[in-house]
Amino acid sequence: MSRPLPRAYLCRRFTPTIEAALRERFELAVNEDDSILAPDAMARAARDAEVLLLTATETLRAPTLAQLPALRVAATLSVGYDHIDLDAATAAGVRVLNTPDVLSEACAEVAMMLLLNACRRGHEADQLVRSGAWRGWAPTQLLGMGLPGRTLGVFGMGRIGREIAQRARGFGLRIAYHNRNRLAPELELGADFEPTLEGLLRRCDILMIAAPGAPALRGVFDAHRFALMRPGSVVVNISRGDLVNDEALIAALRGGHLRAAGLDVFANEPHVHPGYRTLDNVFLSPHLGSATVETRDAMGWLLIEGIEALARGETPANLLR
Repeated sequence: MSRPLPRAYLCRRFTPTIEAALRERFELAVNEDDSILAPDAMARAARDAEVLLLTATETLRAPTLAQLPALRVAATLSVGYDHIDLDAATAAGVRVLNTPDVLSEACAEVAMMLLLNACRRGHEADQLVRSGAWRGWAPTQLLGMGLPGRTLGVFGMGRIGREIAQRARGFGLRIAYHNRNRLAPELELGADFEPTLEGLLRRCDILMIAAPGAPALRGVFDAHRFALMRPGSVVVNISRGDLVNDEALIAALRGGHLRAAGLDVFANEPHVHPGYRTLDNVFLSPHLGSATVETRDAMGWLLIEGIEALARGETPANLLR
């Protein structure tokens, strides 16, 4: 007699390929309407689940874990895991998996999309054509910031940051970066290490926020730090929205100290600060970093393989705890 399939709950819809693979391996319940689940709603829906497949839009902390007595594995379709209380999960006997490495290239592509559109006034250009107000080419129309010889300051030179730096070099940008620790020379590839964030801000023309989310970094980019940046600088955020103080960034953009911004992430998603919508010098995208079919499939397979490795008594490389 075959063993029953483990019970799993899918908090958000995954790609068809991954959902089909999950149904082959689990007794799968799905959040069919793909809505963002509040913790109590998630706990009710996943009450009997042994495996919870979640994303960065759900939070898993001690009160929710207490409502999931059967849970053994929490697998998040994300690199970041600040939405999961790892200590509480360990105390509850829950192993936690994430999806490192496989989304770095896709996120770097979107980072460059944000950078280019911020520097070359992509939102304004699109609106000019769509509105019907464009009257043809003009010598001084929508002049933007050229990239060759400029300095890109990368805050967070991890896997994604290094992929961004590799692409940025092709546009003639010099690379500086700030990490907690300096990289080995073979990973720096000629990038300049700045031992302090303040030093990085003072020297860069474009700030690329690529650090993983962490409670200690919330609001780190505030009015004081934006004021350290060169007049006419550009800010790009591919990391986490809550690293940026929205009021401070909006004020710096509105007042002209900062030239432009490109943002893919926001605090309190999907509730974007309304001030951004009033600014023409901000290019906005809806958290698209890893949004390619190939990447989301790879992320899903990484979770499936990690769950299966745990079932065999092995330790997968993407096990956080």
